Amino acid sequence: MDTETAAGAPADFDATFRAHYWPMVRSLTVACGDREVAADAVQDAFTRAYARWRRIARYDDPAGWVRHVALNRIRDHYRKAERGRRAVDRLGSQTDHTVAGPEPTAGIVPLLEALPTQQRTAMSLFYVEQCSVREIAHAMKITEGAVKYHLHAGRATLKGLVDAP
Repeated sequence: MDTETAAGAPADFDATFRAHYWPMVRSLTVACGDREVAADAVQDAFTRAYARWRRIARYDDPAGWVRHVALNRIRDHYRKAERGRRAVDRLGSQTDHTVAGPEPTAGIVPLLEALPTQQRTAMSLFYVEQCSVREIAHAMKITEGAVKYHLHAGRATLKGLVDAP
């Protein structure tokens, strides 16, 4: 399925997508055993290709680049899932050996639940786990400035909730 024109001009993204999307999804579904994972990986790979299409279109096999990226995305998915399973196993095996820390004050939990997800996550990591702004930024995969913003906005929202009659 060559997507290059007869004159050797760069491949057209739409034509490449139409010609290769479903065959890639089918083959990668067989490879990984999960159609959703395969479809997500191929979609992500084509999205990345679209952003770089001016360069990728000149490759000998643009669809091969997309396929390679899709395979990497599938590998990443399963690596991440495996790391999650191992972490849960480690945490489960540590429950007999850990000492229970203080429980958050009952009144704080509903207040934190009222915050948007990013603010709640930043506030929990900062105040409960006492992570630094840098650690929170790394964990949330956002900038330190964004962490500071979420902390500030979370504090302001909590102040409004606490001060409300």
